[in-house]
Amino acid sequence: MSRNFDTDDYPGRPRILFLGQGESTHSHAWIDLLQDSSFNIRLFCTSDGLPPDDWPVRTYVTAYEHGPLNSATRAALHSSSQAVRFTRRNVARAGRVNVPEMADRWLARIIRDWRPDIIHTLGLESAGEYFFRLRRRFALEGIGKWVLQLRGGSDLALAHLDPDRATALAEVLQACDQLLSDNQQNFRIAREFGVREEQLSRIGTVPGTGGVDVDAIASRRQGQPSARRVILWPKVYECAWSKVLPVYEALKMCWDQLQPCELHMLAMTDEARLYFWTLPESIRRGCRLMNRVPRSEAIEAMTRARLLLAPSLVDGTPNSMFEAMAGGALPIVSPLETISAIVKNEENVLFARNLYPEEIASALVRGMTDDALVDGAAQRNLELVSHLANRREVQPRVIEFYESLAAEAR
Repeated sequence: MSRNFDTDDYPGRPRILFLGQGESTHSHAWIDLLQDSSFNIRLFCTSDGLPPDDWPVRTYVTAYEHGPLNSATRAALHSSSQAVRFTRRNVARAGRVNVPEMADRWLARIIRDWRPDIIHTLGLESAGEYFFRLRRRFALEGIGKWVLQLRGGSDLALAHLDPDRATALAEVLQACDQLLSDNQQNFRIAREFGVREEQLSRIGTVPGTGGVDVDAIASRRQGQPSARRVILWPKVYECAWSKVLPVYEALKMCWDQLQPCELHMLAMTDEARLYFWTLPESIRRGCRLMNRVPRSEAIEAMTRARLLLAPSLVDGTPNSMFEAMAGGALPIVSPLETISAIVKNEENVLFARNLYPEEIASALVRGMTDDALVDGAAQRNLELVSHLANRREVQPRVIEFYESLAAEAR
C-alpha cells in the first residue's frame, strides 16, 4: 500500500512536529529514537538544508532550490520547477516571492490543520526563538505542548551573559512547557532566567543525539587502543565555540614526539583550511583532510583512533566524547563545567584548554606515549558511557516522556 504524506500511519496516536535544521545529523539521530514508537512524526525544516533522501520521516522542505522529492515523505513549499525558473537573487529583486513569509504562513497552517500534540524545537537559536515569535504572531499557544531542546553549550553559555540578549532569551525559555538539555549548566542558567522547576526536563539530562549504541560501537573496536596510531580531530572548526590556531601551534611543538601517527581531520571550516597550509610540510604529510562525513563514518573512525582531539571553548557533554569512549579512543577535551562534572582527568580523559598550545601538546604526547593510560581509560570509559549515554537506556525514557506529554495535551 502506498504511503500518503498527509495521512497518519498511526491514526489516534500522538502527533509530534519537530522544527529544526533538516541537514542536522544530531536531529536525525534524536528523531530516530522514535522509530518503533508508533508516533506520527513530521519535521519542518527551519533552514535550507534537507535530510538524506532515504530518511523515512515525513519532512516539510522550505528550501527554494531542490531536486525531485519523494511525495510520500517530502512536502515542499516551492516546486522544483520554481527553483529552475528563479534564483533567490532574482526573486528578491523582482519581489515575486517573499520566501521567509511564505514559510511562516505555511508552518502556521500546518500546525492549525494537523494539530500536533507536541511541537519540539531542536535548538534554541535554530528553532526555539523562531517558533516563539511565530507562535505569538499567529496565536498558536493553545495547540500542543512545546518542548524546547537546547544544543549543548552553544545556545546559552555565552548568550546569557549579554544583557541585550538576556531578556529575550528569558522570555523564550519561560514560554516552553518542557526544557531538554544534555547538561546541568543549561538548567542552572534557565533557573536564573525564571524557568520553573516543573518546566525542566522530567527525564533529566539526555544526550542531544539520544545517546550512542554502546554495544554496537564497542563490538567494532579494532585492536587494543595502545596499538593504534591515529589521532582523530572530528571538528576542525574556527568559530565562537572552538579555535583551531592553538591546536596548530601545539602540533608544531610536539609533532616529532608523536611519531609514528596519522592525524585525521574532519569537518574543516574554510578558515581552518586556509591556515592549515601554513603548517610545516612534515605535519601536512601526516594529515588526512576530510569534509563532513556521515555520522556512521565518524563513529567508525572512533574504533580505529587512539586519541580523540576535541578541545573547545564552549560545549555541552560532547557526543563525540561519548562515541570515542565506546570506540576505545582516549578523549582530549577541555575542563569546561559541563565536561569536568562527568569525567576525570587522567582517568577518563586528558584535559587541555583550547587557548593553551602547551597544554594541548602535553596531552597529545602523553596520550601517544602512555600505553597503560590509554588501555586503562578504554576499559573505564566503556562502563562510564554505558551509564551516561547508552542509547538503549535513553530510548524508552524518551518514548515515555512523549507519551505522558501527549496525554497531557489531549
